Amino acid sequence: MNNMQNNNQYIMPAAIVFSGLIVAGALVYSNVNPKKEAYLPKQGEPAADIQPSNVENIKPVTSSDHVLGNPSAPVKIIEFSDLECPFCKKFHWTMQTIVEEYGKNGQAAWVYRHFPIDSRHPVKARKAAEATECANELGGNEKFWAYIERYFEITPSNNNIDLAQLPQIAEDVGLDKSKFESCLASGKYAKHIEDDYQDGVAVGVEGTPYSILIAPNNQKFVINGALSYATVKQLIDSSLKLK
Repeated sequence: MNNMQNNNQYIMPAAIVFSGLIVAGALVYSNVNPKKEAYLPKQGEPAADIQPSNVENIKPVTSSDHVLGNPSAPVKIIEFSDLECPFCKKFHWTMQTIVEEYGKNGQAAWVYRHFPIDSRHPVKARKAAEATECANELGGNEKFWAYIERYFEITPSNNNIDLAQLPQIAEDVGLDKSKFESCLASGKYAKHIEDDYQDGVAVGVEGTPYSILIAPNNQKFVINGALSYATVKQLIDSSLKLK
């Protein structure tokens, strides 16, 4: 009984699991294995495998994070993303819709952290991540998010972006192209990208997108892959009841 109680600190309550968070047979889109099937426990089956215990290793949200929505929102979704991952692009639009709905009432916020997967997107994903930080330096949080949105609009994904387009994206979102190029060439944000990456490793991220929802009572739940708007919405609605 004690072991079960300890496990429950890290897993989704059964009521949430069976309210439709993860649909049986649905696909979980992952940058590592896009055809991996979601795991749904049978009625009464322990759900401990759904949430890894190392989710508690995640760094807390601070003022240095990139947040869309109210940083004090009761629900926070921390996403680890690779800009060259096609499933991250798909999930980005889902999360934009989520923030439009829940952000206006201050109920949920979206936190972005970098997780470039070098084995699939060598050089390009990391340099693109650095580019977003240069956008933030030159234009603040608004331009950080605007840069990512424009990037996802034009990238073919899967390491097919032309890095020569990075300064043009900066210009597209209203940034000084020359200053942006100087920032990007400096490599000053390479360590920041690596720090985000190592945060993901500590949590157990292997593929992207990989998100962790922090509920009002500080319970943490994994959103593994590019799950649908309806599924993420159900998770948020259920989590808002955990106070």
